Amino acid sequence: MSLQEIKNSPKVIGSKQVKKAISRGVAQKVFIALDAEPHIIEPIKELCRQNQVEIQMVENMEILGDVCGIEVGSATVALINRGS
Repeated sequence: MSLQEIKNSPKVIGSKQVKKAISRGVAQKVFIALDAEPHIIEPIKELCRQNQVEIQMVENMEILGDVCGIEVGSATVALINRGS
């Protein structure tokens, strides 16, 4: 699967929303930008490991933001279950 799946799937954007989605058990896959601050992404990586959520690394925050259709970069995006 590629970044294209982000455009066509229900998602949450940003570290706070991604953490909530993982904790609630609705995150299917998390995309993390390689250039994001470690203090932001490391806790999310750990939550993904604990909850067995797939992680895909993305080259940078700008790409992740563009794919999400926002004008700013994004450190993290989670694909969520439909209807969540």
